[in-house]
Amino acid sequence: MRIWPIFKKEMRLYFTSPVAWVVLTIFLFIAGYFFSSIFNFFSQASIQSAMNPAMGRELNVTDSVMRPLFSNISVILLLLMPLVTMRLFAEERRAGTIELLLTYPVRDGAVLAGKYLAALALYTLMIGLTALYPAIVVYFARLELGPVLTGYLGLLLMGATFIAVGVFASSLTDNQIVAAVTTFGALLIFWILGWSADYAGGALGRVLQFLSLLEHNDSFSKGVLDTKDVLYYVNFAVLALFLTLRSLEARRWKG
Repeated sequence: MRIWPIFKKEMRLYFTSPVAWVVLTIFLFIAGYFFSSIFNFFSQASIQSAMNPAMGRELNVTDSVMRPLFSNISVILLLLMPLVTMRLFAEERRAGTIELLLTYPVRDGAVLAGKYLAALALYTLMIGLTALYPAIVVYFARLELGPVLTGYLGLLLMGATFIAVGVFASSLTDNQIVAAVTTFGALLIFWILGWSADYAGGALGRVLQFLSLLEHNDSFSKGVLDTKDVLYYVNFAVLALFLTLRSLEARRWKG
């Protein structure tokens, strides 16, 4: 399967157009703002705790800085990832090059894998650049490595799922805006399902809680690596990619 040429093409398109640079700039600016605000608040609380030892015992830099930061980053990703994936197939369909691409001696799976991995590589770069934040924290305070690593793993798994949903939405339309809005809407629904779990109660509440994207990410930021949460994101992403493959195959038969 010729994944590499498609991967290179997509990465080149990302960085020769404003998309990657705009997304990276916005992401790092907002994430940096959140980090500085959270860290400044922790610093002020630490100064106050010097005069109140009881308060100081409750302060933990991992729980007070990194956990809120991971939570805020996930919200930023919910807003930005549709912009990363919206053009992957929608632009090909709009330009009429999707039919040409699918008639090449390349399997649909290779086309999908190349585009998906390119978006995932850009996302990994985005997340990797935020490693500066825990490095700054370590300079001033002792940081627990376990919750930081699992927190980043949670972000990677969540982002991989976001991208898979975005790729599927992009394969359904030739309009990038429609693809982005569809991706955001689908992700938002699964994001807020957990909010209704408490009101639903019973079996329905447990189902809604299980389906919630947000509920499964919470354990990672606490330093808990639960197989159930990992499998949730992996299965979610695989299902979205499977549906994308079916969408491409349907277009090949129609085309």
